[in-house]
Amino acid sequence: MASASNRFYHALRDQLGSIRRIYVRGNRLQRRYDFAASEEPVLLLHGFFQTRNVWEIMEERLRYDGFGVFSFDLGGLFSRFNTERPSELGKHIAEKIDRICARTGLESFHIIGHSKGGLVAREYIQNHGGQQRVRSLITLGTPHHGTPTAAIGAVLMGAGLLSRSPYELLPNSSFVQGLRKTPFPSTIPLVSVFSRHDLVCPWWSATLVPRPEESSVRNHMVRGVGHTALTYDPGVYRIVRTELRDAAQRFRERRQREQTEQKEEQEAIS
Repeated sequence: MASASNRFYHALRDQLGSIRRIYVRGNRLQRRYDFAASEEPVLLLHGFFQTRNVWEIMEERLRYDGFGVFSFDLGGLFSRFNTERPSELGKHIAEKIDRICARTGLESFHIIGHSKGGLVAREYIQNHGGQQRVRSLITLGTPHHGTPTAAIGAVLMGAGLLSRSPYELLPNSSFVQGLRKTPFPSTIPLVSVFSRHDLVCPWWSATLVPRPEESSVRNHMVRGVGHTALTYDPGVYRIVRTELRDAAQRFRERRQREQTEQKEEQEAIS
């Protein structure tokens, strides 16, 4: 019996995260301001009803591998849980990022978004000027087509009394449809990493179906990994690290081409 209950606990934790480490304790991620000096800064955006604490292991690994990392609270219930609508958060983080860039001198960065955080990143990139700043986007268990489990979230949020966010995460919501109608910028690599065993965001809801012009879109499916475990599973991290390094190289090559073209234009004018 003890073994069965232990397996159930670990399975539940892998799907929803540790209650003690993510939901109960205060925000304990150390605030650092060295990310702007890094050659490859990475912004981490967490998902619905979670906190920045979900990134603790991912942040440690990224820093160890030489990436600069920053994240911030996304507000919501009790001013710490992410319950604001993703359509509103896109504008909210755009304003916050502008302030951070003005203060630190940061010009561009990669984004890793978990679950709803990936949709917030897309909203920022596609509708609030993020195309000018973002080098690449990696989503982990993000319901790009909406997820039916958002209906459970709607019930838990008092059918909209506490938050309307779950309604925007449902399949065929106006928010999800709006993101699909707008092509994702071809200059920004977009990678969706998802699990066949994710019960919160089923694999089919996270699979990207690129348009012909969206040549930088890729999917990675893993197995045996729960929804929240996507943020700390070592196999998933290896995929993330490889994709970040590939995107960094592509960004450098694009910048070199742009600089060469600008130089040639200036020479032609003179």
